Amino acid sequence: MNTRIFFGKTDEAARLPVYMTTVGYWEHQFETERPEGFPDYQIHQVIQGQGRLIIEGEGEYIVGPGEVFITYPDIPHEYRPITGQWELAWVSFQGREASQLLAYAGITSSGVYKLRKPELLNALELLLVRGEGTGDTMNAADDRDSSKHLYGLLLDLKPLLIVSDNDNDEMERLKPVLRYIKEHLDQPLSLKELSDVAVVSPQYLCRLFQKALRVRPVFYVNQERINRSKQLMFSERELRIYEVADRVGYENASYFCTIFKRHTGMSPEKFRKLHGLG
Repeated sequence: MNTRIFFGKTDEAARLPVYMTTVGYWEHQFETERPEGFPDYQIHQVIQGQGRLIIEGEGEYIVGPGEVFITYPDIPHEYRPITGQWELAWVSFQGREASQLLAYAGITSSGVYKLRKPELLNALELLLVRGEGTGDTMNAADDRDSSKHLYGLLLDLKPLLIVSDNDNDEMERLKPVLRYIKEHLDQPLSLKELSDVAVVSPQYLCRLFQKALRVRPVFYVNQERINRSKQLMFSERELRIYEVADRVGYENASYFCTIFKRHTGMSPEKFRKLHGLG
C-alpha cells in the first residue's frame, strides 16, 4: 500500500451521529508535534516499526505493531518514529456520538491500547479502499458509506481490544462502587463517600478508576447521571429540565445543562428536539 490521504466532505456529513474527516496511510510516519492538540478524534494503528507518543497529562508511550493510539480533540500531544520505518494507518472523525461510541469500547481518554490481532483493522482498510475511488475529496454518498464503516470500526473496537489482567482486578474492586453510584445517582456523591464504599483512600480510588476505566470518579458519576437523564427524557417526557436535573442529582439546573452539553455536545433542549421528545 502506498502513502495516501483522503478527506471527507463534512458540510453534509456533519449531520450524521459520527462522520469521518480524514483517513490515511503513511509508509513512514514523520515527526508530528501538536502543542494545541488536533480538532478531531483520531485512531492510529501501528502496522510496522515503533514510535514514541507523548500525551500531555497522560504520559509517554512506546507504540508498535498490534497497538493503536487514540487522541481526543484539543489534547496536546506529539509522536515521532524511533525505528527506520514507522508504518501507520489512521482515521480522524467527529460527530455528536463519537465520545459515546469510544466509551462503549472502554475508551474515555487519549492513550495506547493493545489489539488481539496485529492485522490492519478491517473497517479501517475498508475506509482506505473506499477512498481510493473518490479522488482527494469524497461526495455525499461516499460520506454516508464512510460513516457506516467508521461506525462499524468503533463498535468493533470493544471485542478487539485486550483488557489486561490488572484491569480486570481493578474492575472487580470497583464493582461495589459502580453499583453504589448507580443506586444513588439522585443524591450528592462525594469522593470520600465512594472511597468508603471501596474501603480505600480517596487517592487510591482515583487510581483504581484511572487504571480500570481511564477516567476520574467525578467524570464517571457525571457520565452516569447524563445517561440516566437521557433515559428519563425518553420515559417521562412530561418532566421539565429542572425536574430531570433533580432526579439525577443536580440541584442546579444550569449546572446540569453545562455538564450535559460537555458530555453530549448539545443542550438537553436540543437533545429532546433532536429525538422528537419536546
